[in-house]
Amino acid sequence: MAYQGFAQEYLGMPAVTRAYTTACVLTTAAVQLEFITPFQLYFNPDLIFRKFQIWRLITNFLFFGPLGFSFFFNMIFLYRYCRMLEEGSFRGRTADFVFMFLFGGFLMTLFGLFASLFFLGQAFTIMLVYVWSRRNPYIRMNFFGLLNFQAPFLPWVLMGFSLLLGNSIIIDLLGIAVGHIYYFLEDVFPNQPGGKKLLLTPGFLKMVFDTPEEDPNYNPLPEDRPDHQPRGQEQNEQHPQ
Repeated sequence: MAYQGFAQEYLGMPAVTRAYTTACVLTTAAVQLEFITPFQLYFNPDLIFRKFQIWRLITNFLFFGPLGFSFFFNMIFLYRYCRMLEEGSFRGRTADFVFMFLFGGFLMTLFGLFASLFFLGQAFTIMLVYVWSRRNPYIRMNFFGLLNFQAPFLPWVLMGFSLLLGNSIIIDLLGIAVGHIYYFLEDVFPNQPGGKKLLLTPGFLKMVFDTPEEDPNYNPLPEDRPDHQPRGQEQNEQHPQ
């Protein structure tokens, strides 16, 4: 029963959240089982551009460190806020959600070229948290039963928590900065006087990820209707008033 419940919950996850979370868990499992090492995954511009190890552009977003408190903490926040975004403000807009992933990953990679950052998965999680928090500004949050605050303060609370744990806050600041750039360009600037939408999802992403909307004026051919029933006959067979 437990397995069936887990499988049902897993299959019930939205597609992008399921794919990204699964990739992160499998990458960590592969490292724990010593199939691969973190040295094969980390972001290294020299190896990417000179040795053509292109996979590092992706794998550095998938590894959150060895199994432990930090890994599970990041996975919980990644799963929770990625899912809430995909089922909330991006509901029915999978292509736009994927484009946000690509846009955020591109900006973080650009920053990584000029800084000694090896893994960007935590920054990506903070970006997701930031975008969700700005789109849900009136939700009250509780952090471990110690702090009560409005949702927009959540990324800063997480940054403070990282600082208390002795971690560098550069990654958190990067996630907040990229999240704010996306939020400003997508939600703020288009609504300003003279503003316009600058982040346009490419058409090929919409073709791949979005289900085409049905045309309400579409009239199928008679042979395509159930039981080859003529349209006029359908209307004549309505229940009497």
